[in-house]
Amino acid sequence: MATGLFVLLSVKSGQVWAGGGYFSLGYGPVARQTSGAVTAVALDAFAGSSNPAKLSFVGNRFDAGFEIFNPHRKVKRRGATGANDIYNFSSRSSNSLFLIPEFAYAHQVDDRLAVGVTAYANGGLNSEYHRSTGIPATNGNPSQCGSRPGNFLLGCGELGFDLSQFIIAPTVAWRFAPGRFVQSQSIGMSPLIVIQRFKAFGQQAFAATSRYPNRVSNQGYDHALGAGVRIGWYGEIKSWLMLGAAYSSKVYMEDFDKYKGLFAEGSFDIPANYNVGVAIKPDADWLIALDIQRIEFAKVKALGNSILNSLSDPMTNPLGSESGSGFGWQRNQTNYRLGMSYKATSSLTLRCGFAYGKRPNNNGLDSVSFSMLTPNPLRQFSAGLSYKTDSGDELHVGLSRFVRGTYRGPSALFPGATETLDAYVNTLSVAWTRHL
Repeated sequence: MATGLFVLLSVKSGQVWAGGGYFSLGYGPVARQTSGAVTAVALDAFAGSSNPAKLSFVGNRFDAGFEIFNPHRKVKRRGATGANDIYNFSSRSSNSLFLIPEFAYAHQVDDRLAVGVTAYANGGLNSEYHRSTGIPATNGNPSQCGSRPGNFLLGCGELGFDLSQFIIAPTVAWRFAPGRFVQSQSIGMSPLIVIQRFKAFGQQAFAATSRYPNRVSNQGYDHALGAGVRIGWYGEIKSWLMLGAAYSSKVYMEDFDKYKGLFAEGSFDIPANYNVGVAIKPDADWLIALDIQRIEFAKVKALGNSILNSLSDPMTNPLGSESGSGFGWQRNQTNYRLGMSYKATSSLTLRCGFAYGKRPNNNGLDSVSFSMLTPNPLRQFSAGLSYKTDSGDELHVGLSRFVRGTYRGPSALFPGATETLDAYVNTLSVAWTRHL
């Protein structure tokens, strides 16, 4: 039964984004149209989510919008033999439509000082798998499940999780004297105030491997608060060349008390990350931006600990302990993002983008079953437009597609069987800008 840890840990991460682990590619209308290539692009008030220093260059404005997030996830098992052949079935997540709001405000106090706030969320990190064997007494924890049929992870009832994050980032930026090679530059800081909500269900089969067996599954919603900070620099080197850099510390989160038997150390910290960007304007109508981001997944135990820890030695490394199993994201992740903008008319700007990033987990038995329920498409395309009305307000619309990915590998639950994940994501974002 302990082999189920491979798949158990996967349901904790939800929808894993292309080129960002479970991070979104970007926030705000420009980032959503250009696959997040905005570290050196100062065109909206969402500086607190990417590079706080940009706030000095966006004027007085209020941006508000939402994203419709549409993930598709299907898991399948084939090849389990003998008495285990009843576990050869597929299941599709029933949750496939989420509405994720966001807003940002920027105010220029004077020629040097700018203040504002960015509020954004990670949503859609939710799955619900309803299929089971349909045969009584086929679950892996009869003391909690009785004689109910077993679900895909050998628990009982609906299987899945619900993880959401809401981040508030008050921002201050200060423009200072130009340097020898810089026409204009700014530094900025955003404290990060985070609220997390989490619920897991249908994972009763793994209670026996946990330090806290009654705090693994089906405990209802739990909440945790956390804090960190993001700092940044932005510079206009020439009229056609902009540079940016930002660093976000680890966000230290409170423990999920109801699920401290599931996460390593009982908490789900957000890893430190940093990004650099360059933007080039070949002429007055075109803008090309490139971002490189690094996320330190391996330095958060709940993410970086090997999935094999609790499997190999559940007595020494039980789930929920400091050395307990994590997601197996044992390597940090580097992501590449390319965005382009074209000013078609005085009122209409067209944009597109592409993002790529390798999965943070290695291949092999330590990650195959894990990847089944954490779809991580490696590539994402985006496109969109911004339209300025006669009143000066702006309407923004963006579309993106996380390219379908299919992952196959040996089952950690049933030796000799094969498990398959098929996943893709569509998004639609709409936003409105009021210049103040």
